[in-house]
Amino acid sequence: MPFSRRVFLAGLSSATGAHLLSRSRALAATPLHVGDQKGGAQALLTAAGLTTRSPVPLQWSLFAGAPMLIQALTAGAVDVGVIGDAPLVFAQAGGSPIKAVAAIQTDGTMTAIVVRKDSPIRSVQDLKGRSVATLKSQTGHYLTLAALRDAGMHDDDVRFVFVPPTAAKMALQNGSVDAWATWGPYIADAKIDDGAREIVNGGRLMSGLSYVIATDEALQSQRNAIIAYNRLLRDGHQWMLTHAEDYAMAWSRETGLSLPVAREVVRTSMASVVPITPDIVRKQQSVSDFMTATKMIPGSWDAKAVTDPTLAF
Repeated sequence: MPFSRRVFLAGLSSATGAHLLSRSRALAATPLHVGDQKGGAQALLTAAGLTTRSPVPLQWSLFAGAPMLIQALTAGAVDVGVIGDAPLVFAQAGGSPIKAVAAIQTDGTMTAIVVRKDSPIRSVQDLKGRSVATLKSQTGHYLTLAALRDAGMHDDDVRFVFVPPTAAKMALQNGSVDAWATWGPYIADAKIDDGAREIVNGGRLMSGLSYVIATDEALQSQRNAIIAYNRLLRDGHQWMLTHAEDYAMAWSRETGLSLPVAREVVRTSMASVVPITPDIVRKQQSVSDFMTATKMIPGSWDAKAVTDPTLAF
């Protein structure tokens, strides 16, 4: 591992307490460095029995969320990773040298806004004048603004509190904030273990897209390895469609969260992994335009410039 990559990952992992490396049995000598989150791609591929089928060694590093994964991609500390549609625009606006090389299509319901079970808030309209915890320029921020506009409200009708998920969870529980806009396991955990209520999700309001992201450097030097990784993810998600309970049990063991939470995560994570198409680029452009219109990011950004439709798999 190059010195700069090693130093970056060591420093970042000491801050997050989440750094893991593992190597598959494979034929190729050069590993593909994969950035992941706990309960993410590595958990899925392992549960599906696909890690040993990789034609290249996979070296895994865990990150606490998309912002830190984007930092690692930008620094060249990892070659590939998965982020959502809004984080992709955020990365593009920040000048990260990356491209989306595959799309992961879900129904969008994994992103939602939740409130405490005893909250008087029953609808998006009830959020007026209230505080919403989320990550800045990420999927929860996007959903909140989309929900406000869908309800005929204004972008400044809520007060955003930009904090990490762990702090947001505590703030919601102790009443420091009125609502929490977040995604995936955080939503499932809040609803099932904490009794939080969902008032809206991204099913109608979001693209439901996430992306496999690769650095420009990796696309030049490890193109075939990236294509092979895309195939593994495609096969893993196909396996999940018919093995939901098996994956939920594996996911629960991996994350330490309860089986009911795991089942909810799996239910909202059902997806297909496909190459980048013109329709996907159009959807991503809509996300980018919305983020510009709502001032989530400065400037306007061309989705074609951050997507690569040439990697067939």
